[in-house]
Amino acid sequence: MEVKRKRLSREEKKAKAVVDLINQMFIIAGHDVTYDDIKDRKDDWFQKYTMTVEQGEEFKKWGKKYLMKNLRTYAKAAENEMMWFNLQWGLTYNNWEEHHKLNK
Repeated sequence: MEVKRKRLSREEKKAKAVVDLINQMFIIAGHDVTYDDIKDRKDDWFQKYTMTVEQGEEFKKWGKKYLMKNLRTYAKAAENEMMWFNLQWGLTYNNWEEHHKLNK
C-alpha cells in the first residue's frame, strides 16, 4: 500500500529550503556540521566556519538550481535569493584578499 505524503505549503517549502541550503553550504565548504548543530546557537558560528571564494561560487550555483527546481523561481529571482541567503547565513571567505589580488 502506498503512503500519500501531504504536499508542503509555500512557507514550508521555504523553511525546508533554508535547512537544505545551510546543510549543502557546510558540505561544499568541507565541514562536518548540519543545520541542527547550529540552529539554536546565538554566537557568531558563521565566522567560525569558513569557505573559499571558489566554494562560495559553487554553492551559489548549486543553490540557484535548487531554488529554481524546488521553489519554482526564475533564474534572476534565485540569484537574488542566494545573495540574501549569503548575507544572512553565509560563511566567511577565508581567501577573499588572495582571490581579489589574483583577479586584478
